[in-house]
Amino acid sequence: MKNSEKNILLVEDDVNFGAILNDFLKLHSYNVTLAKNGIEGLEKFKKNDFGLCILDVMLPFKDGFTLAKEIREINKDVPLFFLTAKTLKDDMLKGYKIGADDYLTKPFDSDILLLKIKSIFKRKKITSSDSDTQYLYKFGDFSFNSKLRTLGHKDESNVKLSPKESQLLKLLLIHLNDLMPRELALVKIWNDDNYFTSRSMDVYIAKIRKYLQMDSRLEIENIHGEGFRLIEKK
Repeated sequence: MKNSEKNILLVEDDVNFGAILNDFLKLHSYNVTLAKNGIEGLEKFKKNDFGLCILDVMLPFKDGFTLAKEIREINKDVPLFFLTAKTLKDDMLKGYKIGADDYLTKPFDSDILLLKIKSIFKRKKITSSDSDTQYLYKFGDFSFNSKLRTLGHKDESNVKLSPKESQLLKLLLIHLNDLMPRELALVKIWNDDNYFTSRSMDVYIAKIRKYLQMDSRLEIENIHGEGFRLIEKK
């Protein structure tokens, strides 16, 4: 799957629009495979590794929703963008239920599409960057089991953490005394990095700070605009 993150499958039956979008993406260093209908799109998907599929909804022979379902049966993780000339809410909900990552209504700003593509690839890179399998941690006066989600202090009984508290503490410990990027946590735990999930993460950071306040050697530092750092003072 070498360099598949640069490979984009574009399935678009409008010859002129497809050619323009194809040239635009190639101009920005993406490798584009263009298909003109759903059957051709599926055939090309089976023959290559793609980092993203951009599918028009209204396609000849096989519509974009059907194509997306078949792609999902082959690869459940590849990001999917839908393109449509309609703004029907039911269509949008249908696309998201299939597993769409985004939905763009024609006409759209090509620069916005480019930003969305860059964001998707960045998220994929972040999500796959951490293969840490450790689940037992000792830090300060605490012990933490990320499988059981238990946090223990030498003078107190174990506390059962919520799933998100546990995931967040594990990320902080993986990056102990180093920066844990805010975006990394948002993508890995919340699968999103918008304003509301960011505020939600701040609430969980506050909860973890409260758990750790029994050990004065431990501190969670907020690095503005970047992320957090769990510091263990010696």
